[in-house]
Amino acid sequence: MAADNVSFNVLTHDLVPEHHLMTEAETSAMLAQKGISKEQLPKIRKSDAAIKVLENIEGRPIDEGSVVKVVRKSLTAEEFVAYRLVTKG
Repeated sequence: MAADNVSFNVLTHDLVPEHHLMTEAETSAMLAQKGISKEQLPKIRKSDAAIKVLENIEGRPIDEGSVVKVVRKSLTAEEFVAYRLVTKG
């Protein structure tokens, strides 16, 4: 598995927001609530360091078309949630 050679967990760095792989049910509910399709989400490449670490955590490859929830901590908004569609690359 490509994630086996991850030498540094970028998700533990202070400046990197939390990344969570969403289930199909969670993804469907979120898309329905927002009234959008997966293709309208911002993208994140499968080769991104955060995705590689998530693959290591999950113990399996993350497929293209999966959705990742990104949670940013903020002093003003407390928490900002964004979603990213995993694409090849």
